[in-house]
Amino acid sequence: MALVLLAPLGIAWFDAQGDALHHLLDPRMSGFVLAIVTFALTGSEMVRRCRADRDQVGVREGFAIVTFGWAAIALIGTLPLFVFMLATPGVTSATRIFPIFTDAFFEIMSGFTTTGASVIADVESLPRGILFWRSLTHWLGGMGIVTLALALFPAFGVAAYQIFRGEVPGPSKDRLRPRLAQTAVVLWGVYALLTAVQTALLTAGGMSLFDSLCHSFGTMATGGFSTRNASIGAYDNAYFEWVVILFMFLAGVNFIVHYRLLFRHDVGVLRTNRELHFYGGVLVCAAIFGFIVLHTQGVLPVEDVRRHFTAAPVSESRLQELVEAEQARVEGVSKSFRRTVFHVVAIATTTGFSASDWDMWPDFLRLMLVALMFFGGSAGSTAGGIKMIRIMVLLKVAWREVRIMLQPRLIAPVKLAGNTLEEKQVANIIGFFLLFLILFIFMSGVMALMVPDFTTAATAVAATLCNIGPGLSAVGAAQNYDWVPPAGKWVLVVCMLLGRLEVYTVLIACSPVSWRR
Repeated sequence: MALVLLAPLGIAWFDAQGDALHHLLDPRMSGFVLAIVTFALTGSEMVRRCRADRDQVGVREGFAIVTFGWAAIALIGTLPLFVFMLATPGVTSATRIFPIFTDAFFEIMSGFTTTGASVIADVESLPRGILFWRSLTHWLGGMGIVTLALALFPAFGVAAYQIFRGEVPGPSKDRLRPRLAQTAVVLWGVYALLTAVQTALLTAGGMSLFDSLCHSFGTMATGGFSTRNASIGAYDNAYFEWVVILFMFLAGVNFIVHYRLLFRHDVGVLRTNRELHFYGGVLVCAAIFGFIVLHTQGVLPVEDVRRHFTAAPVSESRLQELVEAEQARVEGVSKSFRRTVFHVVAIATTTGFSASDWDMWPDFLRLMLVALMFFGGSAGSTAGGIKMIRIMVLLKVAWREVRIMLQPRLIAPVKLAGNTLEEKQVANIIGFFLLFLILFIFMSGVMALMVPDFTTAATAVAATLCNIGPGLSAVGAAQNYDWVPPAGKWVLVVCMLLGRLEVYTVLIACSPVSWRR
């Protein structure tokens, strides 16, 4: 991490002016220097102290390394943004330090967990070094810092597979190579290749190299941080939107599928991968229904949109302008189709980019998009949510129970692509779904005590637990999380971590039962 931070530090150094000492004291740079030193010293000390126990990593240690390592990296990674925000004019009271730290930690944890929820109202006012760091946290968190480290751990004798079990997203843990370190290298190679291709395509379309790289980081990580206040919608460019749609879709596909297509030329995987079929089918059906509704009904009337601005009320004239602007964005077959497809893919893959304010769309569409938040992308992708393969299993289990009610003596194992799932695997998926649902309900209740309306509370939890970013109402696509009280932000930070590490990892690492001898 100390080495990685040299990249945004270099950008900050290039943008700064003055002598060398002034550079180091510049708040655009001093936070990076402090973080680099802290990462280097902390990492070196941990290596020294833990060297003797490096071969004693079991299941619980693997989950703990992922959970607490993720939190620690986010904590130290907060320093560049925290130092910059402290230097903002008007911050003079000591009582403001904790709220500022909360905002900075929220933003960076949102980056590393690829959530994309932001507390920064004016993103375009941030220096390029900070903007690059925000986007880079997405890219690192997308495939996983720990997965990247697997390429290095075997050299130190660490039983890295226990960490891999805690990190790789989704229920799938397929190995591509005999050695786990080789698996990590393959996954990151595919990830980097797709990122480079998207960056080249966006740059070729006229987007600056800096913006192209930042948006590619956010796309392939299914994160959603943008360098523009209005996200992708700021460009109002059909080419950019279709490129982002394509790569959001690819980011939501299992990376094993990408590997087999790109390096083994195994086209047959497109025919045999049932999860890929289900994933594509859900997106196509949602896009078709959404387009029909949006094209026929248009955006909501002003009186219905007004309630979405409870956190930051706007004047009647300004509200009318916003509604008319949104109506113009989705007017006509071409625009309404493109924007519907964009947001269906952005929400289902948990990327969270915005091309328009979908919180002004008809209620059916808003409800559909919230439902897609829970679906998520494929297992083994960078997407959040419950994952398509789990949804498939749950639907198969539900249908099996209907059949058993009709035929009590029927023996019907759950199968995927012709392979029978063990009942233990089925129970694990059902347990995960119930635990996810319980956490959603509980956290929504907690947030309802802190925010102005239940729609905001519930969708804020859904958007962070599923690692999406925007929700509805006061945390909608055109809003941000700046107004949420500090206690509420910490609740949502917990949701981000639980969602990114898929609940079980965090609960096992934090459970006292796990550490009893």
